[in-house]
Amino acid sequence: MNAKKYAAEVIGTFWLTFAGCGSAVLAAAFPQVGIGLLGVSFAFGLSVVTMAFAIGHVSGCHLNPAVTVGLAAGGRFPGGQVIPYIIAQVVGAILGAALLYVIASGKAGFDLAGGFASNGYADHSPGKYSLLACFVSEVAMTAMFLFIIMGATHGKVPAGFAPLAIGLALVMIHLVSIPVTNTSVNPARSTGPALFVGGWAVQQLWLFWVAPLIGGVIGGVVYRWLSDEPEGIVAGR
Repeated sequence: MNAKKYAAEVIGTFWLTFAGCGSAVLAAAFPQVGIGLLGVSFAFGLSVVTMAFAIGHVSGCHLNPAVTVGLAAGGRFPGGQVIPYIIAQVVGAILGAALLYVIASGKAGFDLAGGFASNGYADHSPGKYSLLACFVSEVAMTAMFLFIIMGATHGKVPAGFAPLAIGLALVMIHLVSIPVTNTSVNPARSTGPALFVGGWAVQQLWLFWVAPLIGGVIGGVVYRWLSDEPEGIVAGR
């Protein structure tokens, strides 16, 4: 039943946004016990692993418009369900960001000017990377993410290991690209926090839709060309 698939995508993307962005907002620099870049990277990866095991059998656990589009481009997902999946993912991300805002704003001195885990380029890139560098990073990281997802869910791969491979890929992506864009590779994850920050975060949001979607299509198409078509599960961020 499609309604259950969409509900699963809402819940899964809610968890990814809340847990991943929450680790950055609430715990990354917490005095003395902050989890830092490594901890935030693992939080995003673990959010995917946990949801892939929980809802992979329901919706495929995409949790990401770029994954949905990339899987469709790779011949693994029906085109007619792309838009409903994306809507569900964006709704879930907004709900995750809303819950994070309620919790984070309960601390004295909380200020959305800190970024609220939003993605950005140029002056709003954590490392002040240029627009071009951020665009290339997001395209390349998302393309490799889709390539790994397509491979890990191939019908000839041992069953049950896909969530781990996909989650670890997301950890590696964050370890590399947090300094560049604060790591998106997921338009829904970017949209949730940006709507609360407003201003620059919304103005720069276009890049974190365009680049991941391009990267997703590249990854899906390249893997489709490289490998024979499988009969496997569909799982991913």
